[in-house]
Amino acid sequence: MVAWPDDFGTRFTVFVDTEEEFDWSAPLARAGHTLASVTALPGAHRRFADHGVPLTYMVDYPIATDSRAVDILRGLLADGVSAVGTQLHAWVNPPFDEPLTPANSYAGNLPEATEGAKLDTLTHAIEAAFGRRPVAYRAGRYGIGPATLRLLAARGYRLDSSMRARYRYSADGGPDFGAIGNAAFRCGPDKAIVELPLTTVFTGGLRRGGARLYDVLGKIPKGRGLAARLRLVSRVALTPEDMPLADALEAIAVAVGEGVRVLNFAFHSPSLAPGHTPYVRDAADLARFHGWWQAVLAELDRRGIRPASLDALIAAAG
Repeated sequence: MVAWPDDFGTRFTVFVDTEEEFDWSAPLARAGHTLASVTALPGAHRRFADHGVPLTYMVDYPIATDSRAVDILRGLLADGVSAVGTQLHAWVNPPFDEPLTPANSYAGNLPEATEGAKLDTLTHAIEAAFGRRPVAYRAGRYGIGPATLRLLAARGYRLDSSMRARYRYSADGGPDFGAIGNAAFRCGPDKAIVELPLTTVFTGGLRRGGARLYDVLGKIPKGRGLAARLRLVSRVALTPEDMPLADALEAIAVAVGEGVRVLNFAFHSPSLAPGHTPYVRDAADLARFHGWWQAVLAELDRRGIRPASLDALIAAAG
């Protein structure tokens, strides 16, 4: 586990999965995506900056190779505290040596040479676009695999956020994070990588049953939904996407009570404009999205939980 310095306190960070738009209900495709929502990035950036919150933009290949997107992000990174990282969407990231299948959308399932080649292509594209080599990584769809950490360490990456605590993607051919908690820990060759999972906690009267109870409920038709409505147990990730505000506020309290030192929040950049994700379908959804953040940031401030930039996290991890 990472031993955060005492004077670091309890902090939070926000990662933005900065990516193309596509039809979430359709099979993944190499073409046909758009990048319209990038124009919403400056407005969102200002909202967070007004609260003193730096953002880490996890950029994928369509973003890193689009001149308009790069120009917009360069302007945002000029604040000196926000950062750019890497997000690998294998299905739109060359080289395309693999068949396009659901399992292959998790980059960690690819042959090591193919995953490494895609990572090199994206890393070089980001370095060329922004004049800085990325040191933080997130696999698209949280698709980390057995070779990923070794590949990252060899390329100088320092932090990974490809694990979504308490989630399982094995039914779709992806990884299983059911046993992963919320604490940051060292991993990879020589423990060179800091893993910072997306914070996810169980809330409700039976939350101490945790992952085991949640797994049992998953085997009962509508079991998880009923348990959530009765406020017995819910699994809550720190994201405005499909996570009600009241649940998020409770999750923050639970995470702090459990001693989590870094609360890791995330959202997808296409959610900043209506109609691109199932989470923000119209103007009313977008208003709720911004309202969620307004209330969450106020709660974090009330609790004395300060934001942390990517550089500050890496420095504090030692």
